[in-house]
Amino acid sequence: MWAQLLGTMARAAPARCDVCHAWPSQPVCAACSARFSAPVPRCRTCALAVPAGIEHCGRCLRQPPPLADCIAAVSYGYPWAGLVARFKFSGGAGWASTFAPLMLAAPGAAEVLAASDLVVPMPLSRERLAARGYNQAHELARRLSPRRADAALALRVRDTAPQVQLAYGDRQANVRHAFAIEPARAQEVRGAQVLLVDDVLTTGASLFALAQVMREAGAAQVRAIVFARTEE
Repeated sequence: MWAQLLGTMARAAPARCDVCHAWPSQPVCAACSARFSAPVPRCRTCALAVPAGIEHCGRCLRQPPPLADCIAAVSYGYPWAGLVARFKFSGGAGWASTFAPLMLAAPGAAEVLAASDLVVPMPLSRERLAARGYNQAHELARRLSPRRADAALALRVRDTAPQVQLAYGDRQANVRHAFAIEPARAQEVRGAQVLLVDDVLTTGASLFALAQVMREAGAAQVRAIVFARTEE
């Protein structure tokens, strides 16, 4: 708790840009934000960077994911990879205030957010939430939509091994049956436009598994927005 509080206090004061070290600055200055978050063409349903004019990557064409749209603000690499690590693992919940505006500025993000009835962050297991002290996806979601962000609707009902340790096929098996909707609130999903929020999309296994749960519960459409997308 103290680490999170101190991190938030530090971000409230003028400081150097964490990327170029300009002074005084926001955590990431405007010049670095513009340089490292320039929009690139992305697959409509998994947000993988693709050549201009391509709507879907080969993997999504072969096996369409359960998402109508997927938006990513940046590619996972320098400088974002290091900053995301601080966001997730070093008590840096305040980084959500830097990342969320970049997510909202991504092409199509504002329209997708405006069309959504439910804004649902990727849930953490109780064990991981207790260890971390906060859910980084919820920190992003509540900054994107303070009134609609709902961290209690989706549940992670099975604590799974960290996805980063697993191969592509193993990741899908790892998150199978890992998610559910709060039983008393299942009716809220029927006919709803659902927007899922997460920090990083790698293979999409977790995001797609949660999206499938929402579709099976009767959601009209499921979309997703993430801060960073790894590239192949």
